[in-house]
Amino acid sequence: MITRPVKYAWQHVRYVPLWSMLTLSRRRSFETRSAALGRAVGGVMRWFPIARRRFNREVKRVFPEMTRDERNSLRRQMGKNMGQTLFEIYHNAEFHTRLNRFHVSGPGLDAIEAAQAAGKGAIIVSGHFGQWEAVRASLKARGIEVGAVYRRQSNRHYQRRLLAGIEAGGLPIMETGRVGTKTLVRHLRAGGVVAILLDEKHPDGAKLPFLGHPALTSLAAAQLALKYDLPMVPAYGTRIGDGSDFEVNYETPIVHSDAETMTQTFNDSLSERIRAHPDQWYWLLNRWKGV
Repeated sequence: MITRPVKYAWQHVRYVPLWSMLTLSRRRSFETRSAALGRAVGGVMRWFPIARRRFNREVKRVFPEMTRDERNSLRRQMGKNMGQTLFEIYHNAEFHTRLNRFHVSGPGLDAIEAAQAAGKGAIIVSGHFGQWEAVRASLKARGIEVGAVYRRQSNRHYQRRLLAGIEAGGLPIMETGRVGTKTLVRHLRAGGVVAILLDEKHPDGAKLPFLGHPALTSLAAAQLALKYDLPMVPAYGTRIGDGSDFEVNYETPIVHSDAETMTQTFNDSLSERIRAHPDQWYWLLNRWKGV
């Protein structure tokens, strides 16, 4: 068994490279720092064996016809995008001030604003695609603060920085689990808006197709939307141009039917986005594990 001091020391060692990168570049412009971390994570994805093997396994599952060179290029670009995303979340307060970078559209935005005007809440569903925090930022700029559900990190240093960044994007922040679920329900019943990322493996989820393969998917968002008669709106912040601008699109709210059908509609929506921009999805989620 690993002792607590050894565990904490190892967590610190793992955090030092990221801390060093963020510290050394802090006097540079936002775009320069974001791009630097993007290149660093892209380099890790290129050379780190564990990440490379997991990425190749998942991409081959969805794109079996993709060549090795195409996979290598996709892996580096995904790493670059994820590095930029991590930087932007860590500096979320500053990210939220860059309103000229957000190009907002879609009928789902009107649905959310209408629900708020009627004193009702709303559920935004998205995935680890593009920059999902751009969705909350675009709504906060319109006077709508959006809470979020997050999964606690095992490394205490990453946990501290990540939680602070997410909190800067809007409150309340609810950790996955029983306590977080109770807070989520209270927030929605009080007319709040929450964003949930539905593309992580959920051990108790339903086996629903995702990118052409069965994946354990949580039905919680759809169940809450049905129970409290709330709009369930897929929304995405897709990187455009050089990656520092975002097309924030709020799709038409998912028609209320049953939880599995509604969740499958979201899976299909996100799958379509990923097939169009595979470099903008985080392929290391073990999405199909345990089915």
